[in-house]
Amino acid sequence: MHDENKPPPSTKTRKLAASEQRRIKLNGKDVAYVLMRCRRKTIGMKIDREGLTVRIPPRESLCWVESVLQKRADWIVKKLDEWKNKQSSKPEWAEGAIFPLLGEPWRVTVTPAGVVQMVPATLNKEAEENQLKLPLPSMLTSQQIEKAVMEWYRHQAMTCFSERIALYADKLRVALPQLRLSRARTLWGSCNSRGIVHLNWRLIQKPLELVDYVVAHELSHLIEMNHSKAFWRIVGSVYPGYVAARKKLRGVG
Repeated sequence: MHDENKPPPSTKTRKLAASEQRRIKLNGKDVAYVLMRCRRKTIGMKIDREGLTVRIPPRESLCWVESVLQKRADWIVKKLDEWKNKQSSKPEWAEGAIFPLLGEPWRVTVTPAGVVQMVPATLNKEAEENQLKLPLPSMLTSQQIEKAVMEWYRHQAMTCFSERIALYADKLRVALPQLRLSRARTLWGSCNSRGIVHLNWRLIQKPLELVDYVVAHELSHLIEMNHSKAFWRIVGSVYPGYVAARKKLRGVG
């Protein structure tokens, strides 16, 4: 029953219309986007892995929205392409996928028995038999392949890094430090006063010259815990090409 004395529901409690899926031509490209009407005073745009989301005030017209999108077309198309490239650069955990080791491409192969093999991508079938094999159950999932590849990377990293640390510790005449692998997003390596060196596992993907630079850099901190001129002289004494290696690492990192 309707109560005539009851006031109408406040507009503040009314729900706004659901989001709309729309498309628009921007710089000659067909761009899909989600249009949402929200309690806001200006237009807002967000681009992520889900695509373009546009939030606008409740009463703005579609014509106005599209005019704003056209004005921002260059930025929108650029950001969408950047996200597309990010997604395409994600590792594919599957047979045939290519992964770098010391700057060289290696390929994932899986035998009928469910054995994952990491082999140089240039090798022929006969040479594959002599490469590292990781036994796993058959009918492998992407998660199982990822686990096998990461175990392979860890083994390669610990072996290579340990050898290079021993080499440069001898050159610098410092005590052999402890080695630990890290998953840091922005640091290739670090060293603390307790004599523990952390090296990013991803460094094993880079050429050996860059591995050596990072190792020489971090072990030099066992003598100078700073980045003073004295520190760089120490680095240069065991790795004369450190300036070029530093620039290259930043460029490929």
